[in-house]
Amino acid sequence: MEILPIAYIRTDFPEKFGIPRQSGLAAELQARIVFEPRYRNADALRGLEDFSHIWLVWEFSANRHQAQWQPTVRPPRLGGNRQMGVFATRSPYRPNPLGLSCVCLESIDYECADGPVIYVKGADLMDGTPIYDIKPYIRYADSRPDAVCGYVDFLQERSLQVVLPEAVSEKMIDRSRLAALVEVLGLDPRPSYHDDPERVYGLSFAGQNVKFRVRDGVLTVIDIE
Repeated sequence: MEILPIAYIRTDFPEKFGIPRQSGLAAELQARIVFEPRYRNADALRGLEDFSHIWLVWEFSANRHQAQWQPTVRPPRLGGNRQMGVFATRSPYRPNPLGLSCVCLESIDYECADGPVIYVKGADLMDGTPIYDIKPYIRYADSRPDAVCGYVDFLQERSLQVVLPEAVSEKMIDRSRLAALVEVLGLDPRPSYHDDPERVYGLSFAGQNVKFRVRDGVLTVIDIE
């Protein structure tokens, strides 16, 4: 079976570093889904505006250059030291590099030049990621509050206190993105095995370079270029 992208997503992440590890963790992240010309048909979205959330089926397109798949992977949330079966993880290194994300549907613009365009929040995708399908989130079928989640049930999501000095925040060109930036930084974008308080990290976000350090659970933004 050959599948082709129906759309591409536009986000504030030009590279993989800093993207939340799952969708919905940074609820303020804004993105838009722009359809390929052949799929720019308002009839295809009829009724979708009545749903609050949608599923996106997409490609780990930044991994196309990777070598042949392996049956086991080392999940970063396990410190990168323990091996798990690839099908017991959400690793991007899979036989078919497909991802699945649940995002909040904000609005649909039918009038813009390249419309209809779907505006969403909470996406965990890199800018330019191809979208292969869109499906509505259905609460009675998709929600399983009593689900057992294996080793994930015993993990705690890492979080940091974020210090963003006013003088630094004023350098943000689009200040409407500040809340999303703080959410992203609070999720600790560093690799799980990094713990160097002197190291300065750079995160590309919304067209700017955000520099920060982390010490004793506190992330301090040093500069926004």
